[in-house]
Amino acid sequence: MFNFQGLEPALLGLIGLLIGSFLNVVVYRLPRMLEAQWRQDSEDTSKDISPEAVPFNLSVPRSHCPHCQHNIAWHQNIPVLSYVWLRGQCASCRAPIAMRYPLVELATGALFAACTWHWGLNASGLAWCGFSAALLVLALIDWDTTLLPDDITLPLLWAGLIASAWQLTGTDLHSALWGAVAGYLLLWSVYWLFKLVTGKEGMGYGDFKLLAALGAWLGWQALIPLILMASILGAVVGIAMKLSTGLRPGGYVPFGPFLAIAGMSSLAFGPASMLAWLGF
Repeated sequence: MFNFQGLEPALLGLIGLLIGSFLNVVVYRLPRMLEAQWRQDSEDTSKDISPEAVPFNLSVPRSHCPHCQHNIAWHQNIPVLSYVWLRGQCASCRAPIAMRYPLVELATGALFAACTWHWGLNASGLAWCGFSAALLVLALIDWDTTLLPDDITLPLLWAGLIASAWQLTGTDLHSALWGAVAGYLLLWSVYWLFKLVTGKEGMGYGDFKLLAALGAWLGWQALIPLILMASILGAVVGIAMKLSTGLRPGGYVPFGPFLAIAGMSSLAFGPASMLAWLGF
């Protein structure tokens, strides 16, 4: 009888391509949705919102070219294939389409295939697919905007604790709970120590919540390797950007992307291997 097990990673990889297309939407729109909400909250709430205001969320308006506003047809939005078919250009105005879009789709497909190959097409495999997708989105949003939205970090934290309680992650609930607590307090302490010494804020509260979420999924044992790897990666990239004059105003390099990379590395290779790479 034909064995379909080998097709499971390929199937989830294809689904990952589709989800990756949606993740591109989340990365672009969620920060703008939050900014609009903050702006609205800061205004006089007694004023009526104009009924002519154009809705803007993850589904409205339709995806369109930012240059000519051409609505993207379904056959122009097929993950990866449409990019290749259109030669990386808008079908209407021929403006270039950012290479990031197919790369995010391919990355999501590869992550989903890898999780399914390792854990199988089951609840554990799907849980780790969700974990990987959330980290990818958070890394990209933080890199673009220096924001780590509560809309993603907090559900990721709770999902890690619930998945541990349901024995889906291989992390026992005790380790997950203290991983979340210690992850938050560790960066919270660093933040306040740095602020007391320098009078400046070295990171945002979103970093605390992201490390807490990683602790909930990977356990408290992973926290030190996560911090070490993320700090080293951040320092290397920050120095490279400074030498190439690529630093953004204020010289700020977001920490979230490097925490996400470290989280992916811990998932793939384990905390012990990460410490060995770092020479500990």
